[in-house]
Amino acid sequence: MIHTLLSRYIGFATLGCWLIATVIYVLMITVTLAQIEAISGQVPFDMRPHGYSPSDAATLLDALGADGREYYLSRQIPLDTMYPALLALTLSSAFCWFGRHMPNKRLVHLGVAFAVGSALSDYIENLGIVTMIHGWPDVTESLVYAASTATIAKSVITTLAVTLLLATGVIWARLPKADATA
Repeated sequence: MIHTLLSRYIGFATLGCWLIATVIYVLMITVTLAQIEAISGQVPFDMRPHGYSPSDAATLLDALGADGREYYLSRQIPLDTMYPALLALTLSSAFCWFGRHMPNKRLVHLGVAFAVGSALSDYIENLGIVTMIHGWPDVTESLVYAASTATIAKSVITTLAVTLLLATGVIWARLPKADATA
């Protein structure tokens, strides 16, 4: 029964998660991350897909000041706590929706793994950012490198997940009609 319900409503779940994730993403980009950049004159940690060095982190954390660091913790981090799970749910449900009628489920399984990996990397990044903010000005290089590595991993894995979803969608669209609509 659960499988039947999931199969029947997976498209609605995908759209619902996507809509909520999109609203949160737009809020982060246009409000919280924009405010962090306006306060500091620096690109926030979340928006550095190639990572950052200890000196980059120190420059940003210092430029934020106490109020900016508090803003990061109280505004950006709560939104970025909801977003990774919603993105992972969106991607995973989309993979499952496409995969319902695909004969080979390997792409679906790999895609779901990438979606979950993306969320986990984002949560590790957030944990690193929170730890750096709470520890400022005594932030170790190893902490910065760990957070930066998580940022890079999040960027790479998310890109792989979205690219694989697009490829899966193309494969699904090319399935014979009998297979695609059964």
